[in-house]
Amino acid sequence: WVAKYQLIAAYMRRHELPLGHPRIQMLDLAYHDVVRDRGLYHVLARQQRMTRIVDDEDIDAATTEPPPNTRAALRGRFIREAKRHQRDYTVDWVHLKLNDQSQRTVLCKDPFASHDDRVERLIESMR
Repeated sequence: WVAKYQLIAAYMRRHELPLGHPRIQMLDLAYHDVVRDRGLYHVLARQQRMTRIVDDEDIDAATTEPPPNTRAALRGRFIREAKRHQRDYTVDWVHLKLNDQSQRTVLCKDPFASHDDRVERLIESMR
């Protein structure tokens, strides 16, 4: 966030724009563009203006291997099982839902809960 702040602050000064200006909002979004050819973070990294703490291999692995001690692991397991059983589902940060006649949903509030009996029962119901 420090790098993004410095980038935005410098742009605002250079072009005399307020924080709410649409060009500043676009710059904010462009910073987070995950496409490595155009995201502003990636531009700064190529210019060696960013200090990296993980390499590309770790990032690629993280897209398919959630941290085992978080609800992301629960979400990942639920999604894998739903796909394996060809079930329609909806998932967001805290909700796991089977889109069937009963519309069963489990709310997972704790970000550090890697096991939940309710999720296990929901997965079992797919079989």
